[in-house]
Amino acid sequence: MSKENSSNNIQVLKLLNQTVSEPHFLFHFLTFFSYLVLRCSASQVLAPNLTQNLLRREIQTLLAFAVLAFIKGVREETWEAFIGDALFLAKICLFALTFTMDRRIAVSYILVFAVIHVLTQQPPSEALGACSKLTPLLLESLLTEGTTTRYWLVEFSASYSSACIRSSQQFPELSITYSSKILSFGIVDLGLFPNAAEKFGVSLSGSMGQLPTFILFDNAAEVARFPVLGSETTFFNPTITKGLLSRHFELDRHLLEYISGKLYR
Repeated sequence: MSKENSSNNIQVLKLLNQTVSEPHFLFHFLTFFSYLVLRCSASQVLAPNLTQNLLRREIQTLLAFAVLAFIKGVREETWEAFIGDALFLAKICLFALTFTMDRRIAVSYILVFAVIHVLTQQPPSEALGACSKLTPLLLESLLTEGTTTRYWLVEFSASYSSACIRSSQQFPELSITYSSKILSFGIVDLGLFPNAAEKFGVSLSGSMGQLPTFILFDNAAEVARFPVLGSETTFFNPTITKGLLSRHFELDRHLLEYISGKLYR
């Protein structure tokens, strides 16, 4: 048990080290830290009653942030997703505090975060798990020739999509659990192969909420996809988790079929 805990601690420390060194997170940290400098300067010029009011707001905001971050932390399956949620909540809290102090400062922070969003990007997970990176031609040949597994679960994503970045660790981890001789996992980057989007019925428009799209193929035939085409939830799709994908594509059933097939051979 102690070895497992120490291994988890090492992974967390490694993740924190990578997070701090990434420009996306580093610029966010510096921006949040600037509020402390601004707050110390403002306390010297604000009236005592305004300072007390601001302190009360800060305590309320900090408590609200802690509660919401805890709720998000329980629901999220990866540290990357939790950090992304925490940053979003911290931006809202910072805007609320600076809006109380001075609306012009609040607007300035919005502009700063907009610049950070344009110039930097949250890094996607580099892990592949049991997934294979595929080109559209390679995927088509794998499906039509049928020389590999019967089922292929393929993620169609794009590196510029924030939704794809946030969910980039879910699919590789899912593949480690469910990959077998009858089910393989693949990833097609539509940012590199945009022409494949039309062929597989995936919209590259962010407003359609189809990035990422997951399609399950039985040999060359599509049998299921997420998000479902024509569904009402086009823009506000549910958060992609391993549990959601597992239930939608009935991966437990496929795994049991594979295990049963091995037992009765």
